[in-house]
Amino acid sequence: MLGKLYLVATPIGNLNDMTFRSVETLKSVSVIACEDTRHTRKLLTHFGISNKLVSYHAHNETERSEELIKLLTKGESVAVVSDAGTPGISDPSFRIVERAIESGVEVVPIPGASAFVNAAAASGLPTDSIFFAGFLPSKKGDRRKRLVEIVDIPATIIFYESPRRIAAALLDAADVLGDRAAVVAREITKLHEEFSRGTLSELHAKFSSATVKGEIVLLIDRVRDDRPIGSGSLTLPERLEQIQAEGIDRKAALKKVAKEFGMSKSEAYRIVQNNEK
Repeated sequence: MLGKLYLVATPIGNLNDMTFRSVETLKSVSVIACEDTRHTRKLLTHFGISNKLVSYHAHNETERSEELIKLLTKGESVAVVSDAGTPGISDPSFRIVERAIESGVEVVPIPGASAFVNAAAASGLPTDSIFFAGFLPSKKGDRRKRLVEIVDIPATIIFYESPRRIAAALLDAADVLGDRAAVVAREITKLHEEFSRGTLSELHAKFSSATVKGEIVLLIDRVRDDRPIGSGSLTLPERLEQIQAEGIDRKAALKKVAKEFGMSKSEAYRIVQNNEK
């Protein structure tokens, strides 16, 4: 008989958010796989759990997954936890889940906290459709290219971001996406929980002049029909040249400028071609 693989969500800040089912599950399994054994041991000690811990993180995920699969196929059950929140959401667990399914092992999610879900619920931005994009790239050029890729997504866009990069991310988002409504959610469920709301440019002004600490979720509104993105006094070819100068390739830049001027990509291309004759 095969064991079961449990994906157990843990608190993102407030230990009182740990569920009864999560505690019961962690007490029942043979092994708990976690990112940081020291961090998770503190959590387990708080709830009187003394089960065996093994490390399971981005650097040993492939090797450790095979070890855990052997236990599961022998009938032992395993729980996977991340340092905070739900395993697999910008945290390791994909590989073990993939291997468990391939091996016929049942995968059981144990629900709990997830920072981006709670940030979306309290943000005040539309939640009928949300797009969670994980972490933005750390390098400016890569970050702006990623933003160009998602400019047309008709949903509230959500990222995780680090305190030291939030100001730069807000500035790039305003430049690439337009000055949309946005929310910076910080330290959710913790003592200094904070939701800062405004436009991307307003939030950039706030966070570029402040010392920022804590875990951050950045939420950005979709483009609204009643909130067109303008390009000032620049002509379309001039705006295209400006975007390309920021390190964005011509194809992506053409797509963005067409969106800004409210026309199809082919129409924008014809204007550029005529200008170059």
